[in-house]
Amino acid sequence: MELNALLALPLVLPSIPKVLALLLSELGRAEPDLKTITKLISTDPALTTRLLQTANAGFFQLSGKINSVSEALAILGLAHVRAMAVQAASGISLKAVPGINLQHFWAYSLSVAKLSRSLAGVVRLNPQAAFTCGLIHAVGELALHIGMPYEAAALDRAVDPLDPRRARLEHSTFGFCYAEVGAGLAKKWQFPQPIVEALAHQDAPFEDNVYEPLAGVIHLATWSVRAREVGLSANMLAVKFPGAVGDVLGLDIDMVLQQDSIDWSVQVPGRSLI
Repeated sequence: MELNALLALPLVLPSIPKVLALLLSELGRAEPDLKTITKLISTDPALTTRLLQTANAGFFQLSGKINSVSEALAILGLAHVRAMAVQAASGISLKAVPGINLQHFWAYSLSVAKLSRSLAGVVRLNPQAAFTCGLIHAVGELALHIGMPYEAAALDRAVDPLDPRRARLEHSTFGFCYAEVGAGLAKKWQFPQPIVEALAHQDAPFEDNVYEPLAGVIHLATWSVRAREVGLSANMLAVKFPGAVGDVLGLDIDMVLQQDSIDWSVQVPGRSLI
């Protein structure tokens, strides 16, 4: 399948059932707490993308300007959020994605988002945009598994969907990878251009005269989270650290690892908020 054909397919991203339940419960209160609602949505890549897609729509004349859940809520209001949550809950049976362990995917995405936000603060980038970008950086992989289940399953037998080698294998097989799919979706949803560029170049930032610092932040965050998940030793961390990316941003391995001092792998989405 061609990339444009994949992007043209209707896509319903699965949400986290527990987060949806908590969100609907909060929205059902006489006086819903906006801070709680923001935190809940910000743990769910699917809800975040839906909310930002609505906020960046041409109807609000803010296309390409809304970077975060908090910014989106400021213009949309709770009626939009309630409708979105009800619609997401009605598709709860679609939560399974062949080849993807969604519980792990959600936890991993949230870990990358938190670390991306921390690193963005160090290099003085927009931390909200970094969090959003980190949270949705692998949405393209979900889209691949939903739109091309048999082709994706064949690759799954060789390399895990979240393996660092995955992008290279997808490129050699399909001619594109999850990063380009995610960027294509973000562009379709009229997300801010820095987020689109960061998603597109996250696997190989600063190559071919590309300079989007946010892509470098996402690259370092995903490297760190994945490295910790597989339990790399101190020596292997030093060997595998993407120093060329770190050099451009002024971040060495110690600075990156210091931002990732919490073991996010034990956090369960919906149980611990950001």
